[in-house]
Amino acid sequence: MNAREAAFRALEAWRRRDARPDMVLSEFADSARLDERDMALASNITNGVVQNAALLDYWLSAISDRGLSRIDDSVRDILRLSLYQIAFLDRVPPRAAVSEGVELAKRRAPRASGLVNALLRRAADRRGDMPAVAAGSDAERLSIMYSHPLWLVNEFISAFGRGAAEDILRSDNAPSPDTLQVNTLKCTASEALEALAADGVDAKPHPIVPDALVCGGRGRIDRLSAFEKGLVWVQDGAANMAVTAAGVKPGMTVLDVCGAPGGKSFAAAVMMENRGRIITSDIHEKKLSLVRAGAQKLGIDIIETMAADASRFDGRFEGTADAVIADVPCSGFGVIAKKPEIRYKSDEDTAPLPAVQRRILDNVSRYVKPGGVLVYSTCTLLRRENEDVVSAFLAENGDFAAESFTLPGPAGEAETGMITLLPGQGGTDGFFICRMRRKA
Repeated sequence: MNAREAAFRALEAWRRRDARPDMVLSEFADSARLDERDMALASNITNGVVQNAALLDYWLSAISDRGLSRIDDSVRDILRLSLYQIAFLDRVPPRAAVSEGVELAKRRAPRASGLVNALLRRAADRRGDMPAVAAGSDAERLSIMYSHPLWLVNEFISAFGRGAAEDILRSDNAPSPDTLQVNTLKCTASEALEALAADGVDAKPHPIVPDALVCGGRGRIDRLSAFEKGLVWVQDGAANMAVTAAGVKPGMTVLDVCGAPGGKSFAAAVMMENRGRIITSDIHEKKLSLVRAGAQKLGIDIIETMAADASRFDGRFEGTADAVIADVPCSGFGVIAKKPEIRYKSDEDTAPLPAVQRRILDNVSRYVKPGGVLVYSTCTLLRRENEDVVSAFLAENGDFAAESFTLPGPAGEAETGMITLLPGQGGTDGFFICRMRRKA
C-alpha cells in the first residue's frame, strides 16, 4: 500500500462509516508498515480533501461534462484526492498526480479510469487557474471556499461578524502544529527544548502560554524520548488556560470531570506542585487508563481516577472541592483545524448538546464548597453551548456568580467571567471558558 492508496481507503472509511480519517491512517501505518514519508503524504492528502471537499467538488463540476451526482462515490474520492494534489501540493508534479490517480482508478474502479484520466488532465492543464467561486450570497461563497456547512458559516457570522468568521474558517483549514506542555515537576522549558532537539524535533516556546512549546510535524509524539521520559505532554494552550482560570494552588482538592485523557488534570497537578488531591472522572473506564499511565509517566501521584457519569450525583463529593473543572462534551467546532471532519456535523446532530451540558453543570456545581470555584469550558464556538448554558445556570443558581479572571496574551482580562478564544488567535484552539465562584 502506498500513500495515495492509504489516503483513498481512509477517505472511503470516513465516507462509508463516519470513521475518523486520522485514526484509520494510524491503523494503516502499523499494519501496512508505511514509512514516515508515505504516512506524512497520506495524512496531508486525506486531511486536505476533508478540509476542501466542497471546493474540490466545485472545481470538478466546473471541468466535468457530467454532474458529480452521476459519478460513483469511490471515483469521486479518487478525483478529489488527485485534484487536491494538483491544486494544493507544489511538490507533487501534476503528471504524477494524474498518473497515480489513473492507476488507483484501474485498481478500484476500472470502468471509470478513462473518465478519471480525462478530468485530471483537464485539471492539470488549469493548475493555478482554477475557477473562482461564484455563489449566490456571501455566506454561500465562504461555505464553498472553505468547505464548511452553510449553517455553520451563518452561525459564525452571526456570533463574530463577517471578517472574524472568515478568519475562523481560514484558520480551520490551516496547519495545526502540536502544542506540548512542559512538566516543570521534572524539567524547565529550556531543558525540554534541548530534549526535543535531541529527538530531531524543531520546537519553540509558545507565543503566549507559559511553559508550553510548539513543535512542527515529526511523526508520532508518543514515540519521542522527551514524551516517554515524562518531560512533556500533549495539550493545547487553550485547554491549559481553562486550568489557569480555575486558579488551582498547592494543597487544594480539585475535581476534573469528563477529564480523560487527563491533560487538564496533569496541568492542575503541575500548577499545584504535586501537592493536594485531584479526582479525575470520566464516563469511559477505558479512557481512565490513559490518565493513570500519563500521571505515572509524568511523576504525578496526587491524581485519583473514577468512572462516573458527570450528570449523576455522587454524595461523597458534595461540597468538598476547592475547584471543579467541567470541560463538557460539545460539538467541537473550535478544534476543526485538528479534526477537520468535525465541520460536517449537522445542526440537528448538535442541537441536543446544551441539555446534556446543563445537566452536567447543575450536578457538578453541588461538589463545589462554599467559596470555591467552578470552571465550565468547551472546545466549541456556538453560543447555545457556551454563554447560553452558563447564563441559564447562573439565573437559576443565585449562590454562584461569574467572576473575572486573567489569561496570558491577547485574551487578557475576562471581565464578565466568560471568554471565547477564537481559533488561531494567540496560537490556540477555539475555546470557551467561564469561571464562577460559589458564595461563601
